[in-house]
Amino acid sequence: MRPLTSQDPRAVGPYRTLARLGAGGMGVVYLARSSGGALAAVKVIRAEHADDPGFRARFRREAEAAARITGPWVVPVLGADTEDREPWLATAFVPGPSLAEVVGAGGALPTATVRALGSRLAEALVAVHEAGLIHRDVKPGNVLLALDGPRLIDFGIARHEGATALTTTGAVIGTPGYLAPEQASAGPPGPPGDVFSLGCVLVYAATGRPPFGEGGGAGALFRTIHEEPDLTGVEPGLVPLIAACLAKDPADRPTASRVRDALAAKAPGGPGHPGRVRDPREYPGRRGAPDPHELPRTPSASAPAPDLWQMPTGLPALIAERSAAALALPDPEPLPVTLGPAGNGAASGPARRRLLTAGAAGAVLLAGGSTATWIALRRRGAGAGGPSAGSGEPPTYTIGLHADLGGPGRATGLAHRRGVQLAVADHNARADKTFRLALRAEDDAGDPAKALRAAGRLAADPEVIAVVGPTGRLLREDLVQRYEKERLATVVVAAGSTTADSGTGLHLCVTRPFDDVLSTGLIGYLTRTRPATRILLVEDAADPVLAKETGGAFRDTAPAGATLLEHPLVRGNAGFGAVARKAVTSRADAVVLGGGNASRAARLATALAGEGFTGSRVAVGPALGPAFLADAGAAADGWVFAEAYADPTALPSARTFTAAHRKRFGAPPATWAAEAYDAVGLIARAAGTTSASGEVRSGIARRIVRAEHRGIVRTLAFDASTRRVRIPDGIFLYRIEKGRPRFLGPFGDV
Repeated sequence: MRPLTSQDPRAVGPYRTLARLGAGGMGVVYLARSSGGALAAVKVIRAEHADDPGFRARFRREAEAAARITGPWVVPVLGADTEDREPWLATAFVPGPSLAEVVGAGGALPTATVRALGSRLAEALVAVHEAGLIHRDVKPGNVLLALDGPRLIDFGIARHEGATALTTTGAVIGTPGYLAPEQASAGPPGPPGDVFSLGCVLVYAATGRPPFGEGGGAGALFRTIHEEPDLTGVEPGLVPLIAACLAKDPADRPTASRVRDALAAKAPGGPGHPGRVRDPREYPGRRGAPDPHELPRTPSASAPAPDLWQMPTGLPALIAERSAAALALPDPEPLPVTLGPAGNGAASGPARRRLLTAGAAGAVLLAGGSTATWIALRRRGAGAGGPSAGSGEPPTYTIGLHADLGGPGRATGLAHRRGVQLAVADHNARADKTFRLALRAEDDAGDPAKALRAAGRLAADPEVIAVVGPTGRLLREDLVQRYEKERLATVVVAAGSTTADSGTGLHLCVTRPFDDVLSTGLIGYLTRTRPATRILLVEDAADPVLAKETGGAFRDTAPAGATLLEHPLVRGNAGFGAVARKAVTSRADAVVLGGGNASRAARLATALAGEGFTGSRVAVGPALGPAFLADAGAAADGWVFAEAYADPTALPSARTFTAAHRKRFGAPPATWAAEAYDAVGLIARAAGTTSASGEVRSGIARRIVRAEHRGIVRTLAFDASTRRVRIPDGIFLYRIEKGRPRFLGPFGDV
């Protein structure tokens, strides 16, 4: 990021610019913040290009088409104004580095990472091609790496298949060294050209160099057209597939979906079976002849196997650093609000064209700090549960609560119910509301069978527009599928993990980062707050899943200059003393516990205190349970935990909520109550974007993940394609002091 210059705009549409992310001949890309507080990358086209009516028309068509592209590995379009003097396009901000940066700094990637990278990028191209577009500039610089995989960006020269050229006849569009031969010779582009570029990217990722030599320009174009690619150093099992992608004749290349399936399968045996990817020519065609397009298929071609992604070394730390840098930028002043004719706020003309934001139809939302802090600019007709049009009464939308209210998790369920009740009451008390909210609660008592029945009852109620919950720590796949079958949006607040496959719940929205990424907060703590030079990583064999996740994050992202030591914590009761002695004898200044068993964490705390260890002691949230505080006693003091929930009593933004909770329920809000309150605000905000009768329930899931809600805990914003919450301000740190957790704040602010 670079500071803004005196020539840079301070506002682009509804976005306030914060810094420069990059610049080129066509325009400038800014890091910007929306009125709701979410970060975005806003590309502004220079006025001299926009003065060309043909260019503006093409930009308009491409912006609208790009907004329709969905998929987990494509950065979603958030909004655009194609009629401005300098047209702009806003996409979600991804704080990760580009593939070019990662490979340039650290060299070639491991083969498993290359396979996963290719499978996901091929999946992104499937989405692009299914939308009728061609990307035309797939290259390492246009691939950003996030914690869960890559993101394909920059559709600046993308075009409709069969559209006329963007420039004069004979011009070459794209990046030499990654262009297909037909593009390099200024021929007509098509989807096979993107597959060729993908093959070039995979060679670069696998070897650290492009397949047609270093250096761009005419030399690279000549070699692309006339010479064979250099695949030296590519893992042999990948050579047949990449060679097929790099075929000179477009007709000889596999489709993007075939590449995705082949890489996800990894071998004829299917996902997870190691081995080579078979040469496309080994697969018989329809008439018994070799078919160059026929590649191995997985049983399901919906997405690559989620367990293949292995993050390049240092990626989590770099993402955390960039996220912290972006969040540390000063908060811009809010943009002025302009209402339409007669004060009703109706948008028209160019102002309406600025509302290209996906999912927003007929309404503008203004960010605020409490439930449903928005102003709807059109009255809605009858919706789910509402009166008939023209009755003069606003419709009523019912929010379902799926909670454990009578089982082992009833404390969390009760916190959810109280938070939701306050949110519904606050919304209905607003004078400017355009619909009312009602609440329907279903108790599953923590029983899986009852949970399915509770989901069925909520799904069968046509007045329920969305559900908050379930409230258990584990989000089960069968519940996700049950709600998915009925296309009912579910907003999950408290679950720390899930058995559902990534990307399977199109109507699922989880408002917290899962436990497997909480270690990012610990890495930040040991990097900035309490810098550690010798870190002892303790992986608890009694919790192998969380141990592996925490350990992997620290191995990939040990703070710069720190030495990472390791000592396993074996099952049973005999290993705690050995770990404590290792911490002292190795002169470690920090101990990281990988595991979520609170009782075992207490035993480790006691052992460390017994050996006189006084360095930093950190763990992720699941280890902070009642058993930890009760069993560790004084040895718990000083431990720091990364959690996904905040303490509303310590947040100025939640002061009113805390007071209302005490007044109504006679107690301060418990864990997850404030987050449940914000979940209702998010649903109400999304419901407020529905302008047509009867469309609230059917479309609210899509609107939820495209909405931004500035809640009392934090701003809720999502990756619209993966429906995953943006995590930088969603990980909080607590330190145990005098036997009680004290809230320190978001890890980036501590």
